[in-house]
Amino acid sequence: MNDTIENITCPACGKTMHKVYMQESGSALDVCLDGCGGIFFDGQELKHFDEHSENIDELKNALEGKNFEKTDETQTRICPVCGNNMVKNNVSIKKEITIDECYNCGSKFFDHGELTKMREQYATEKDRQQDFLASTYEEIGSKIDALELQNQMNRANRSRFLKLLDKVFLGR
Repeated sequence: MNDTIENITCPACGKTMHKVYMQESGSALDVCLDGCGGIFFDGQELKHFDEHSENIDELKNALEGKNFEKTDETQTRICPVCGNNMVKNNVSIKKEITIDECYNCGSKFFDHGELTKMREQYATEKDRQQDFLASTYEEIGSKIDALELQNQMNRANRSRFLKLLDKVFLGR
């Protein structure tokens, strides 16, 4: 989904979100400057801002010096683009930051401060992926190893069984 042209309503506090033009990426982020400080990312926008090395100066300037109201982060939020319920998901395997995602249009909503926290978790996407793989292996690796051992034993038993059939029926 491309960037929305019209102003949208913040899914957290219901106020009108403002467009903050991000020069380097050429996109306009929807930011709740008069309410909760949340940031709404249309479709694929987040990939331009998720790493610590990517420039978010315009966003920082827009948020600087403002006080934002607290919202109930446990509430189900409605996507302001397509109207579907958004789903709570962790941004990484660390499970420290939960954002709202729309499975219908791919949009994501970050409460105030969550983008900064996410960017601080990993220096690069490669680091994020390596942590995911390491954590996944730690969680299910021993189960996979046990399954592979069982598969190897099953293959060996099948091989012996087939050799026995050859001997009995074909005299080999």
